Amino acid sequence: MSSPYQRLAALLVVGALGLGPSAAAADTVTIGLAQSITGGSPALYGIEQKNAAELAVDEANAAKLLGDRKIQLVHLDDGADRGQTVNVFQRLIGRDKVVAIIGPTLSTGAFAADPIAQKAGVPVVAASNTASGVTDIGDYIFRVSPPEDRVTPGVLKTVVDRFKVKRVAQIYGIDDQLTKSAYNTQKKALEALGVEIVATETFQRGDVEFAAQLTKIKAAQPDLIVLGSLAEESAGILRQARQLGIPKEVVFVGTQSSISSKFFELAGPAAEGLIAGTAWYIDSPEPKNQEFVKKYEARFGRKPDIYSAYGYDAASLVINAIKEAGSGDRKAVRDNLAKTKNFPGVLGPIGFDAGREPVIDPKILVASGGRFVIFK
Repeated sequence: MSSPYQRLAALLVVGALGLGPSAAAADTVTIGLAQSITGGSPALYGIEQKNAAELAVDEANAAKLLGDRKIQLVHLDDGADRGQTVNVFQRLIGRDKVVAIIGPTLSTGAFAADPIAQKAGVPVVAASNTASGVTDIGDYIFRVSPPEDRVTPGVLKTVVDRFKVKRVAQIYGIDDQLTKSAYNTQKKALEALGVEIVATETFQRGDVEFAAQLTKIKAAQPDLIVLGSLAEESAGILRQARQLGIPKEVVFVGTQSSISSKFFELAGPAAEGLIAGTAWYIDSPEPKNQEFVKKYEARFGRKPDIYSAYGYDAASLVINAIKEAGSGDRKAVRDNLAKTKNFPGVLGPIGFDAGREPVIDPKILVASGGRFVIFK
């Protein structure tokens, strides 16, 4: 058995060789990634965000954006379960000592876990939390995805005016923070536009049968059906609506969460015509975007979607804030995130306002020919 002096000498040798914990910490900056890659529909978003964040980190390390320091990305899957999101945040903050966290995938998880990061003074940049009130959790909470209440009213006004809508039906998920928030935002916007809401139906996350709700909606004869749903549910609702004979003249409007790389595969021909507002589309002429699309497709064998773009910019903004801070100090990183204006992102020039919401122009898209394009 070695003596205390021998153990001390061994530790001194390790430290002198640069192998000790302090040296490792000085050479590495750790970013946490809390994304759902299991758990049903949310995994459609989480996998894309994880891929894109890894791409951004690998590019930053290859370019030595932080000099000799390496960025380490630690990913933990919360399975789209808010209780697990809390556990993931606690592990990333306490065990992994992360500088910042990108995520979580769902707004429901954000409301459960973001207060933990806020209390610990760890900045969070959400890449897909669009429910109202997320950034109100505290001054360490940011997001790159514009909230539905900044997107939906403009989308609905455009659709109501264009199609001369008089009668509207709503269908939404009652057990998810985003879909409930989306419903409230949509209802308020529709009431302000003076249209008649002729039917309101609900479902639970994971449901696959919507015939009962859609039969009632069909009987109400709406001109427009507004969805408060995640991608899998949106695809199922559209597919079954057309199967039940709801005519193509009836317009569908979804949320940002209706858009995913799998949406067209899941909805089939019924996807055509869905309208949604968001901050990115694959054909955006932004030079940074065109470069990103090529790199993503080359690495992952498929084209990116909106959540890939959100994930890439969220990671890029965190990396830039660490670079500007000159250290992994959490408060300094947070302060530099708050100062960010006109960062050249995949989404276009992006920054944060005083409420840590993204400063970016939303766009109205329509599903056409197997992709989302600008609605004209």
